[in-house]
Amino acid sequence: MAVASVRTPLEYESRLRRYLLERSEEFRAVRVGEKEVSEQAAIVARYDDLFSRAQLDSLREAEEATAGDEAERIFRLRKTCEGGLVAAQLAEREDALENSMLAARIVFRGEEMPLRSAQAQLAVETGYRDREELGALWLEESAGFNDERLEVLRAGEELEADVSGEPDAVARNEQEKGISLRELERVLAEASAASTAAYGQLRERWFERLLGREREPVPSSYHVAYMRRLSPLEETYTKERAVEVCLDTLARLGFDLAGDPNIRLDLEDRPQKSPRACVIASDPPRLVHLITRAQGGLHDYQAFMHEAGHALHYAGADPGLPYTFRRLSRDHALTEIYSYICEAITREPAWHAEYFGLSDEQAAENAEATVFLEALLFRRYTAKLQFELEFWSRFREDGGTAAGYSERLTEATGIAYRPEGYLGDMDAGFYSADYLRAWIRSAQLGRYLSREVGEDWWRRPETGERLRALFREGTKPASEEIAARIGSDPLDTGPLLAELGG
Repeated sequence: MAVASVRTPLEYESRLRRYLLERSEEFRAVRVGEKEVSEQAAIVARYDDLFSRAQLDSLREAEEATAGDEAERIFRLRKTCEGGLVAAQLAEREDALENSMLAARIVFRGEEMPLRSAQAQLAVETGYRDREELGALWLEESAGFNDERLEVLRAGEELEADVSGEPDAVARNEQEKGISLRELERVLAEASAASTAAYGQLRERWFERLLGREREPVPSSYHVAYMRRLSPLEETYTKERAVEVCLDTLARLGFDLAGDPNIRLDLEDRPQKSPRACVIASDPPRLVHLITRAQGGLHDYQAFMHEAGHALHYAGADPGLPYTFRRLSRDHALTEIYSYICEAITREPAWHAEYFGLSDEQAAENAEATVFLEALLFRRYTAKLQFELEFWSRFREDGGTAAGYSERLTEATGIAYRPEGYLGDMDAGFYSADYLRAWIRSAQLGRYLSREVGEDWWRRPETGERLRALFREGTKPASEEIAARIGSDPLDTGPLLAELGG
């Protein structure tokens, strides 16, 4: 029997780079609809020498024998090895689930469509009752995969507990992120409560404006994508101008996104392309994909600006950094800061007035709509974090149930979330906490830029220079380190509440 080789941290990092590049490119091809069959399992099998107990033990020993940046680098390699051991066991099952969902179809008004197309259609379907019907069909088909999702989730949790030595999912994620999830949840719950009155006023005004009088008192979650487009305003925010306006907005900060050789734009509309915009950092800084699927409406602009922040961050990393500090991070809270600060430009009334020829009054009204959406999403993600903490705290006893999902999200948003949507709404590794930390941090960064650069920081080259300096650090810093640099307490939600009107 062949014995798998055990590599030094430097050797391991080099081969890991090739593995992650291949997996990222495969994920990209499926995500954008270029492929209809996922073959991740085959890639994992080709690199199975990377993931062994002996290699994990070797990395752990190397980590314990050093300190400082080198210990941090090896820690991230070790956690990646742990994840790889889990992925190697789950890849075939995850491929099977992904491929089954890609093959799934629903029939709406006589038209057969893939699940992803149905999800995209919800954002543009103009009739309230039509969205209700389509949404129910989509969720019923999606929830039909819940048994398979739960089987994969349970298997993954058992493996993660084994390879990490930490049986508690909350404690394990707290260790990896270097924070207290429960302390974070406490301050977020307080902020959400403080925003309730202001959100209630925004909600009533914009539910009426966006959904019309035929809406239910508590509309279903099927309408969220339609609201996020600000669909009644789509004649103002046309999909034809989205790229042009966003590129010009970024150019004012000194970023030539379209001319950046490290960034590949995928703006095409394909039937199996996920409607959710994303960035895939296959090999930063030299190969970063920015992927969107424009559908019309302001959300096209916000999604492009959000993903541009990610793309500029990864593509702007110092190529002289070790690969680990260009690609691997403890979590996603750092890069989400930069996506949020770029997206925040779309909440500036002057941006609306300048690019869309609106009066100051109309620009302020449209900007208010973006604040409503931001408040809705913040409250939704706070409720998601609370549910996920409860879910994982009881997971070893009940194996993963929907208890509390519908109640928490519905109460927080005033939108009805059905219990069976809980598994499709869960991201791995408490990503909800990373989003929420970034919400706090980007608001702090916005206040800092307003103070240091000026109220019009969003169109000043000096802002780009300051961001570019942060981007060069790659994935090395933690989100909390950025807070310290700009003179903020990591858990200070005051700037965020000010943005949300709380």
